[in-house]
Amino acid sequence: MKLKFELDDIMTTQEAAERWNVTADALKQNCRGRVKNGFKEGEFRKSGKMWLVTRQGMERLYGEEGANS
Repeated sequence: MKLKFELDDIMTTQEAAERWNVTADALKQNCRGRVKNGFKEGEFRKSGKMWLVTRQGMERLYGEEGANS
């Protein structure tokens, strides 16, 4: 099943890190599968050299945006 997202719901790990107050490095490790119970299929992907993550995945793992401030 292919999921559809609004453009604002997909972001780089750097943008997500700033919005959720976590490190971009931690998100990249998560994308690489090095974190137990991390992102699920469809919540992340690599585009060129950049990892992209979805709002859905970020909220599932880290709560609402700004909750970690």
